[in-house]
Amino acid sequence: MKKITVRQTGSPIRRKSDQRATLVGLGLNRIGRESVLDDTSSTRGMIAKVAHLVEVVEDRA
Repeated sequence: MKKITVRQTGSPIRRKSDQRATLVGLGLNRIGRESVLDDTSSTRGMIAKVAHLVEVVEDRA
């Protein structure tokens, strides 16, 4: 399965609780932290929800 690497670039301070929970679900909780995840539609949806707080570093095959 394809993998995707996501890095947190923004702080969850003063964000809604569902956005904080989405970051935790992605395995992120600190600026600069990276997480390698399976590239599924649900993961892409989570990334889209907090797109202003994360960046996609690379897509791996």
